[in-house]
Amino acid sequence: PLPTDQTGISFHDQLWLSTYPLDRNLVFDYFVLSPFYDRSCSNEQLRMRSVHPLDMTQLSKMTGVEYVLLEAQEPNLFVLRKQKRESPDKVLHLSAYYILDSHIYQAPLLYSVVCSRVARAVHHISAAFSQVSAKLEKIGYDDENEHESDTSGRVDLKEILRIDQILGNVLRKLPPAPPPPPMP
Repeated sequence: PLPTDQTGISFHDQLWLSTYPLDRNLVFDYFVLSPFYDRSCSNEQLRMRSVHPLDMTQLSKMTGVEYVLLEAQEPNLFVLRKQKRESPDKVLHLSAYYILDSHIYQAPLLYSVVCSRVARAVHHISAAFSQVSAKLEKIGYDDENEHESDTSGRVDLKEILRIDQILGNVLRKLPPAPPPPPMP
């Protein structure tokens, strides 16, 4: 099952932070207060037995959903991962959370990040080609009110240079095309 997308929310508890320091020993106690925490996880079972909830020697013996601390750059950044342990050696990554300057966020899925970046790139490429297309339509266009002898066959050199510059910029920003697949 796909994890619930909670990337649009964050959590911050100033009262807790004014009482306790945010460090690697207490970061999980702070995370428990957030809406991201799953109370049916293995870490909660360890807490009820008065065992540190991030004790990997104990967590690796259990199965089910658990949280592990991946990164700690005290006191500003902590990264927690929610995973499902199926055996002592096999885990399935479910989601990631980060605590940045005491605010807790769910990290977006890689798929969402890539889709967003591709959509943004397509938008900018489309806008560039629309601008180029509009400029190309103007080159060599004869207005009915202008004299045919003065403008027929003329092309504005400044417009051509500007379009070359726009196309050059677009080409520099795009990666080179991959080679075609080999023919069978």
